Amino acid sequence: MRTETQNHLYEKENTYALTLKVNGEEKKLLLKPWVSLLDGLRDHLNLTGTKKGCDHGQCGACTVICDGKRILSCLTLAVMKNGSEITTIEGIAREDDLHPIQQAFIDHDAFQCGYCTPGQICSAIGLIQEGKANSREEVKELMSGNLCRCGANVGIIDAIMQVKNGGSGE
Repeated sequence: MRTETQNHLYEKENTYALTLKVNGEEKKLLLKPWVSLLDGLRDHLNLTGTKKGCDHGQCGACTVICDGKRILSCLTLAVMKNGSEITTIEGIAREDDLHPIQQAFIDHDAFQCGYCTPGQICSAIGLIQEGKANSREEVKELMSGNLCRCGANVGIIDAIMQVKNGGSGE
């Protein structure tokens, strides 16, 4: 049986030091190799805006933007993203100014319970940054991995199209 000191050393031996740039700030973490990016953000950096939905990559609630692309943080090991730039929902708005997607979600009542909203917003921003989704049908297809169980999908698509069309709506 190990002593408390031995357990502490064992814990340190099985951790990896990594650095992430999260919402514009450099963060240093010591994590087990099996810790997901989602759990690293939520449990170690206290960024709880990114939601844990299914924890199997099927609902999109955990979507964040990593190096300019949207990813499912529940399926991504944190150690795989060492050195990456991560944007969570907490890093989208700039001070008191909402991101255009956030404002469009409000304009189009694109949320009900709001649980999926952080992942929906990060996914929408990611697909716009990726230069994808130039039509309503493409937006529907590319957002299909982000589930809204409340039925706000029409408002979500409308909000994305408003921003894609320069804020003018469809």
